[in-house]
Amino acid sequence: MRNNFKKVAGFLGLLVLVLVLNQAVLLAQPRPVDDSQKLLRVFHGISSNTLFEYVKELTSDRYTGRLTGTPGYNLSADWVISLLKQWGVEPAGDNGTYLQAFPNPYTLILDRGEVSLHLKVGKPDPKNQATVKKYYLYEDEYFPGGTSASGEITAEVVYVGYGITAPELGYDDYQGVEVRGKIVLMENEVPYNPDKDPEVFKKWRPYSFHQYKLQNAAAHGARGMLYYYGPICNPNNDYIEGFIYSHVGRSVVDDIFAGTGRTYQATVEKIRTTLKPQSFATGKVFTIRNKTEHHPEGIGYNVLGKISGSDPVLKDEVIIIGGHLDHLGLFPELMPGANDNASAVAVMLGVAEAIMKSEVKPKRTILFAFFGAEEQGVKGSEYYVHHPVFPREKTIGLINMDGVGSGDRIFALAGKNFPWFYGPFEKVNANYLHREMGTNYWANLTRPRLDAARFMEAGVPSLSFSTSGLRLPYPTYHNTRDNISLINPEILEDMARLVFLAVMELASAPAEALK
Repeated sequence: MRNNFKKVAGFLGLLVLVLVLNQAVLLAQPRPVDDSQKLLRVFHGISSNTLFEYVKELTSDRYTGRLTGTPGYNLSADWVISLLKQWGVEPAGDNGTYLQAFPNPYTLILDRGEVSLHLKVGKPDPKNQATVKKYYLYEDEYFPGGTSASGEITAEVVYVGYGITAPELGYDDYQGVEVRGKIVLMENEVPYNPDKDPEVFKKWRPYSFHQYKLQNAAAHGARGMLYYYGPICNPNNDYIEGFIYSHVGRSVVDDIFAGTGRTYQATVEKIRTTLKPQSFATGKVFTIRNKTEHHPEGIGYNVLGKISGSDPVLKDEVIIIGGHLDHLGLFPELMPGANDNASAVAVMLGVAEAIMKSEVKPKRTILFAFFGAEEQGVKGSEYYVHHPVFPREKTIGLINMDGVGSGDRIFALAGKNFPWFYGPFEKVNANYLHREMGTNYWANLTRPRLDAARFMEAGVPSLSFSTSGLRLPYPTYHNTRDNISLINPEILEDMARLVFLAVMELASAPAEALK
């Protein structure tokens, strides 16, 4: 009996040991990992250091400011393509390449030029008066016009308000003044606010374009223009042989108004409130000198790479992640364009690498569109919209980024237009990033200023992301100060993580969720 008991006890002990060992083996085995965990592993692998280095690369002297059409821009496109190839992102451009070509004239700025005011000194008698020049400061008070002709003009300045001739609106800034052979001082935009009455504003909208203003000045016989715009660098205008212009700031404008019996603020306010021109000959003589080189034969490129969808049906639908690769070039100083828009290019590259590394594959195709010539009239995205590589009706939407590397707050333009599109971004931020993030409703009434505007005009749902929050005592938009010192690596990282998780959700969402 005792022996039997020992045998049973031994058997039970052995059974317990086996069960314990089996449990230990089971515990030691890796548990199944679901798709969300796999995505989070990639999410956490996105590195701020890598993205920051991308921005440093693009802002280096090698790319000469990335003006579309120039060898420097083409080199930056080649660098982006080299990374896409390395990760296995497929080409989606012309003839099996990553490039989509489009016509793009451009102008090189060869020196700082000059903006100066001629001042009379000495006795009031004109015969005994000497003239001296007051020279204005490059960058702080003026920049050469980005498409100015080469040459010099010295002439009287005539203030022409907004430079508009619109008979159907009963408005003509050139009525009652003679500008032939002279320099015009002109406002940017139009005197009517789109928020006041959008339908009325649409009638004014065609007159807000820089190209119209320059053409109209030349058509009235003016030979030069002081454009009150910044002063910022801006290559978005037409080139007219012999027409010389520069962008000026408020100090130049105030000097022109000084001693005329008018103040600038009261004059422009009267135009806006009465919609009546207040043009007048100022009596001030200025010199504008620019040295430029125009290239009407210029060719621009969009860089297009795709990650094909894994679903046999949904792969025909596409989500576009976009941002412009270009900046301003040389004016003649290097315009680095760190935040505008090397930051977005860095984020896009981070997202592309993350998706290629992910074990979870998107069901829909994702197209990375590095647009050219955004700074020259939003031309690259305009060309893509009219020559899409995927049908517009198969395009779910555009996730655009412009200036996403500075500050600590995120903003998504047009999220209230497309709540189904914005929703996944809101969810990712709430769950993982916890950034201050806002959105709005965007009517897209003004002249195109973003690549997203071109897609919205074509009926493609679009969000455009930017970041903010950095406070500085000097302007950094479209000048030499948009450099690597502005960049916050952590916001780059969070933007890339935000777009990665949100686009992966959108790329595999059921059709009914995308409405």
